[in-house]
Amino acid sequence: MHRKLKIGNVTLDNNVLLAPMAGVTDLPFRLLCARQGAGLVSTEMISAKAILYNNKNTDALMEIHPEEGKVSLQLFGSDPDIISEMARKIEERPFAILDLNMGCPVPKVVNNGEGSALLKDPLLAGRIIEKTAAAIRKPVTVKIRKGFEETHNNAVEMAHVAQESGAAAVIVHGRTRAQYYAGSADWDVIRQVKEAVHIPVIGNGDVCDGPSAGRLMEESGCDGVMIGRAAQGNPWIFGRILTYLETGSMPPRPVASEVREMILEHARMQIACKGNDTGIREMRKHVSWYTAGYPHSARIRRKINEAKTMEELIGALDGMLYGTA
Repeated sequence: MHRKLKIGNVTLDNNVLLAPMAGVTDLPFRLLCARQGAGLVSTEMISAKAILYNNKNTDALMEIHPEEGKVSLQLFGSDPDIISEMARKIEERPFAILDLNMGCPVPKVVNNGEGSALLKDPLLAGRIIEKTAAAIRKPVTVKIRKGFEETHNNAVEMAHVAQESGAAAVIVHGRTRAQYYAGSADWDVIRQVKEAVHIPVIGNGDVCDGPSAGRLMEESGCDGVMIGRAAQGNPWIFGRILTYLETGSMPPRPVASEVREMILEHARMQIACKGNDTGIREMRKHVSWYTAGYPHSARIRRKINEAKTMEELIGALDGMLYGTA
């Protein structure tokens, strides 16, 4: 059931994609997911205004490695002129697709009129998409939600606006802004969007393994799936889903020694990318995701939270091999 996916003039090797997640989908994590088979990896969301003001942290967010494969760079903002100008300014960077964030539920983003606040203003959303799609040659996609709140489900309208404004694909998270990440995703709204537009529709929300990916595609007819929180501490999910979609059986979960090796590889890359202190500190949340459900995970997490060097991190993980955490 997995297949190549064409978005504008870009052809992806498969249709199982990594969602953009702030604080998660940095360069090291994207590389791990790409190696495990993700058909597209996405940057953390990047502020168009921060690019305009040459914010130096933003430059690091836009760094892309040749081995990542196809990368989607996600911008957010609410000013059509700024977003389209910044898209043009960065177009020469090595990303394949530019994604516009119209789904982020975080209050400081929404209160600024950005992210999912744009679901309440389809006209402004349309102007942003139209100006940006006209400004660059690379395909522009739009990530939306079911609606702003339960009484305002306008994903179908937003998808129409995206299509008519020049978007090459639309990604639909089946939750409202009011839901954040709680409750369950409404896959039926993804089906309604798929039936309403002719550009590719990518479904997002509650895909956590091969069977759920297969069900979402079957129930909604969507052209691909995007994996968010289920990829945290689990870059293997892409290869495992692809295997399931091809064979109908889900490969076994990685054993503790494989998880330990992945954590160490991730930590090495994180330190190389961000320096020892930031790298080790950022690994703490990743390790808590990686080790969830494995024996001794609580003790491992406690030790990791005290680790300050790679050697201490390795020592903290020894319990994954020897059962002594």
